[in-house]
Amino acid sequence: MNKIFAIGDIHGCFNQLQKLIKNLAIDQQCDTLVFIGDYIDRGSSVKEVVDYVIGLRSDFKNIVCLMGNHEQMLLNYLVGIDEKMYLYNGGTATLLSYGISCSSIPQTRKAAIPPSHLLFFQSLLPYYETKDYIFVHAGLIPGLSLGEQTVHDLLWVRQEFIYSEHDFGKLVIFGHTPFRSPLIRPNKIGIDTGAVSGGRLTCVELPAVIIHQV
Repeated sequence: MNKIFAIGDIHGCFNQLQKLIKNLAIDQQCDTLVFIGDYIDRGSSVKEVVDYVIGLRSDFKNIVCLMGNHEQMLLNYLVGIDEKMYLYNGGTATLLSYGISCSSIPQTRKAAIPPSHLLFFQSLLPYYETKDYIFVHAGLIPGLSLGEQTVHDLLWVRQEFIYSEHDFGKLVIFGHTPFRSPLIRPNKIGIDTGAVSGGRLTCVELPAVIIHQV
């Protein structure tokens, strides 16, 4: 049976990401590698993380890269939207990684991002669905079908989803909300374990539900 490996929020933790990938026994032709979003911000090696993930797209036949709320905030910041909100949420680390000044104008900001990186951010998916799973950055609003969910909810929802026992029809794999250890419930698995704040970077291997961490 083909496996799925889903990796939680990275936030610029390049060394942990490299180590985790090397530790995983992934069949690059048959298995699927899913990134749950939040590659950037807060950590010190944002540019390196994005370069690395882009490179993995050439190595793995089946790789899925989801949008996180931090990537959406960056795209907004690059065009001058919600600037203070982005900086408040750890965006300064990303600006430093790309050599962008906080006082720069939007046109200068965008020009500082390598074209391949900008294309990467713009290509990120709001969710990924298989026969048995829904992969999403933050979660789902209980009671709404997948088609009824807004992108904002997929990237930002928290308590309403976390504490819900709602049956979403498929097991939901998500990040966004950090836990000290992976949250494993009948209807959801949370794999953000706070790598950037002293925790570990987590991957869940499916369908066996095996947890890999560094």
